[in-house]
Amino acid sequence: MTNTTVKKQTFCKGLLSAAALGLMIATPAMSETYNLTMASSHPTVLPWVGQLSTTVVAKSNERLEAMGSADRIEWTETYGGALYGFKDTLEAVGDGLTDAGWVGTLWEGSKMPLQNITYFTPFVSDDLVETLKIMNTLHREMPELQAAWEDQNVVFLGASGVETYHLFTNFPVNSLADLDGRKIIAPGPSANWIKSVGAVPVNGALPTYYNQIQTGVADGVVVIITGAFPNKHYEVAPYVTLVGLGAQMTGGLGINKDVWDGLSDDVRAVLTELGEEYTVAHAEEVMARYDNFLAKLPEVGATVSELPAADIQAWVDGLPNLAQDWVDANAADGAGAVLNAYMDKVKAANLETRIDWSARE
Repeated sequence: MTNTTVKKQTFCKGLLSAAALGLMIATPAMSETYNLTMASSHPTVLPWVGQLSTTVVAKSNERLEAMGSADRIEWTETYGGALYGFKDTLEAVGDGLTDAGWVGTLWEGSKMPLQNITYFTPFVSDDLVETLKIMNTLHREMPELQAAWEDQNVVFLGASGVETYHLFTNFPVNSLADLDGRKIIAPGPSANWIKSVGAVPVNGALPTYYNQIQTGVADGVVVIITGAFPNKHYEVAPYVTLVGLGAQMTGGLGINKDVWDGLSDDVRAVLTELGEEYTVAHAEEVMARYDNFLAKLPEVGATVSELPAADIQAWVDGLPNLAQDWVDANAADGAGAVLNAYMDKVKAANLETRIDWSARE
């Protein structure tokens, strides 16, 4: 073989290599389809579950396409407790029984105490949408709140919650004095809301309230109207007294951290965006139902009244320092910083508050 032939072969190989390299550079990155499961312990009739499907699942691929991404998500949806019960929502996501889903932080007082801050700061705001927006912002900004999810192998995407609490009783409530000695269902942290007015807290759950009042176990309940109306609590507790104990964060949309780490940047960006939209969409749906049910209560025989402003203020003033007790119990987790940041955000949003828990003596 002559030197000229060798040079020609080498030159041709160089051209082929350059062409191949150019083709690799010009070819777009390979697309990826991610098979993900979205699940919940509760049915889609509830706004914080239904919006998982109608906002997050339904819009995810639309958003990916709109941003020019070739990635897609193939969703499997299973709700209503088909995979796990309401007490196992955190473990189900963290352990990978589902890839993503609704997590009820209100049942995770020991593992996620910081997420229950609103239950220890009653009478702050009845504005559910703004309250949950604040909780989302705090989660983005504060490592203390992020760590509570990541310690359970979950990534937080968006908060969920319920509207403000009122009283449903089988007796008229014209003043705080009428609650003295009465047995009022107030489970979990809400028991602390009523002790200072002389009421006796009774434990219970939404499906048990009707029977507890009907059988005399309790004289009434501190409850959300969107829960009370569908369960017909007005039949056994026809006196509805509007108090406004405050909107509450009850949980949120989370995704398994191992799954999250394996997603593309495009998919993570879209799910982060939809997590924020999920929060607002479900909160607005909750409030629409609240307004609708509140208007219908007189039509079904309930007597609706407002607790006098002076009595509400007396209730507020008579509460023990629930927030400080919560801070003391969770100081190691950074509860003090979370409380101060929460109240700062509330004030910055110009929400109508009856108490500044960060300044409470």
